[in-house]
Amino acid sequence: MKITRITVYQLDMPLTEPYCLSGGRLKFEKLDSTFVRIDTDEGISGWGEGCPWGHTYLPAHGPGIRAGIETLAPALIGLDPRSLDHVNRVMDVQLPGHPYVKSPIDMACWDILGKTTGLPLWQLLGGPVAAPVLVNSSVSTGSPEEMLSQITSAAQKGYTVHSAKIGGTDTGLDIDRIEAISEGIPKGHKVTFDVNRAWQPAVAVEVLNSVRARDWVEQPCETLDQCAHVAARVTNPVMLDECLHTFSDHLQAWKHGACEGVKVKPNRVGGLTKARQIRDFGVCAGWQMHIEDVGGSALSDTAAIHLAASTPEANRLASWLCHYHLDVDPVPGQGARNNHGVAVPPSQPGLGVTPEDGTLGDPVAVYGG
Repeated sequence: MKITRITVYQLDMPLTEPYCLSGGRLKFEKLDSTFVRIDTDEGISGWGEGCPWGHTYLPAHGPGIRAGIETLAPALIGLDPRSLDHVNRVMDVQLPGHPYVKSPIDMACWDILGKTTGLPLWQLLGGPVAAPVLVNSSVSTGSPEEMLSQITSAAQKGYTVHSAKIGGTDTGLDIDRIEAISEGIPKGHKVTFDVNRAWQPAVAVEVLNSVRARDWVEQPCETLDQCAHVAARVTNPVMLDECLHTFSDHLQAWKHGACEGVKVKPNRVGGLTKARQIRDFGVCAGWQMHIEDVGGSALSDTAAIHLAASTPEANRLASWLCHYHLDVDPVPGQGARNNHGVAVPPSQPGLGVTPEDGTLGDPVAVYGG
């Protein structure tokens, strides 16, 4: 089997309402998503999606994916998409770094492998069953009252796990947010306080040692070293996210004792192949993990849910579904969806999500025959 054609689509996906994080310094209203279709000489096609969360959240942006694919495509035509490790090695040689560019290519190759073998991705990734995965809500930065209102609304939709976006220059307000959410969250629900790297280490230590909550705190500071400094001085379990881009970053986090858990996001680390490697390392390290993607439609969400469902329950926390924040749905009715607070991956061969003709518009680029 050989790759014969790579077709690229671009889709603007407005959010249903503006979204703020990192203490309000980062605001998002629209996502720029890239969809990739890989065709083969045996008539089997696969789909992938890469969608940065804007251009200020990570060193990634929508046009960069499409420019990177233009660079990679000549080296990919003619390869066997089922040889996933080889495809990834070729991409790394042709374009060092830029992992977010490679994720939709890798995802589409996994989709082809699943369709060729007749197996769903959750099984190819090591899972025994299509396990239900807890879905967590994402609570935008606001006043304590506004954030509690968002949690209440999410609870009515079945969510029992929440990610509350805090962080900023007003230390007292962050303390008030944490205390109010801890006091007002429904009984039996869980919350992670996600700082999105907004605090300086001193602020993180001050805030976390001033509150009663001992819930997860995510990415309190910008760098791995800063987060490790904080982790050694607070009693909250620390989860790392934005400072981890490669397997080596995760290894350094483990060596530093910088966290008790991580977020594994395929688009951030280079695709399902590398996300699986990190997931397996996390299981060996005893980490607990949120496995979800950076952003995107139900297509990219579903790929992440396949990986989450194949992860041992003891190491699996909850997963966020970006598509519930979007005002468009290019794959209506397909893929992993929130059903009373859980999502189940499809059991069709491959990814289990295929955009319908016309939903993505005309291609912006076609490579190969």
